[in-house]
Amino acid sequence: MTDLPEPIVQPTRYTVNCLHEDGIDSHVFEITVEYRGHDRWAVKRHSQCLGADGTWDYELRPSEREDDWLDAHRFDLDTALKLAKEAAPKVTVNGFTVADALRMAEQRNEAGRG
Repeated sequence: MTDLPEPIVQPTRYTVNCLHEDGIDSHVFEITVEYRGHDRWAVKRHSQCLGADGTWDYELRPSEREDDWLDAHRFDLDTALKLAKEAAPKVTVNGFTVADALRMAEQRNEAGRG
């Protein structure tokens, strides 16, 4: 029998969210931290990336990404997770804030108990 190589296991995506994972609105409020190779991570929300300056920018096609753009939108894992955690409470969807979404979820839970 041939010795088989040991599989490599690597996390490639983290989800950061202020809403509970099984909430009906959770997916639209989530921010992801996604591995981009070479120990660099992107903070993503839909098709946008968070920059080091705290602003969201559409992620360019790989052929259009220059070093300065990558330097501003790629981070080590600890920094990416920190930025995602800072941004998560500020997410707004169709005018609804995280606080609004949490309040509506609580109202749905209370109505379901009655």
